[in-house]
Amino acid sequence: MTDSTGSRARTAAAKRQRLMTAAAQVVHRQGAERTTIADIAHAADVPVGNVYYYFKTKDDLVAAALSEHARQLDTLTGGLDRLAGPRERLKALVEGWATQRDLAARYGCPMGTLAMELDKRPEGGLDAEAGRVIRLLLDWVERQFRELGLPDPGGLALTLVGAYQGMSLLASALRDPDVMTRECTRLLGWLDSLAAPAH
Repeated sequence: MTDSTGSRARTAAAKRQRLMTAAAQVVHRQGAERTTIADIAHAADVPVGNVYYYFKTKDDLVAAALSEHARQLDTLTGGLDRLAGPRERLKALVEGWATQRDLAARYGCPMGTLAMELDKRPEGGLDAEAGRVIRLLLDWVERQFRELGLPDPGGLALTLVGAYQGMSLLASALRDPDVMTRECTRLLGWLDSLAAPAH
């Protein structure tokens, strides 16, 4: 491959990534149904005509947004995995949610709101993909609880992730970022209170 071919490939890959990042952001703010290809092109600073080279339909862009959410989650949990222990990782996850309080109060959880919207569509497919991304978070949280030696790590994971979805929904419905702050503080206390059974 010549240098110019390699440069073109890198430019194309960077443009595709910009479109995926923009799709994730715009769909979160506007919802999948209200978002147009032009909205995403504008946010990515890519000519609308060029978008079709990478993504043929709006649903392809929504699928790209889901893939981008999965990539961002993988980056997040990969960083958390470098922390010393599972309790520290879980607490850092919750603290991260608290830093997103204003975004959650305005638009809700990126994955939760998108999963609910896609589930209302008459045709299926993307709703299952949204559920798969949420499952990635549940599985990671469950692994942390299992490493802590706690009983029912899957149930605890549902409790924690469910609490996040609930607080995001309430913060958005009430337009009150303090919901996130208060509930994250409560979750941190809950995580500190959990103790593995004595053997």
